[in-house]
Amino acid sequence: MSVFTHESMINHHGPSLLSQLAETLHVWHQRYAMRRELSKWSERDLHDIGVSLADVAYEVDKPFWRA
Repeated sequence: MSVFTHESMINHHGPSLLSQLAETLHVWHQRYAMRRELSKWSERDLHDIGVSLADVAYEVDKPFWRA
């Protein structure tokens, strides 16, 4: 039996704190990037998808950690 596959070394409690942190940082980065991209869209582009400038302003003003 290898010490690297020993039963006691297997995490039985779900994702580790480090993987949860990495996932949170990834989500925050995605929000930041999407909001930044949205702020660059033209009024016509926004009209095409049914979003107003006020909606964009509200979304872009949110901090990256807020959904």
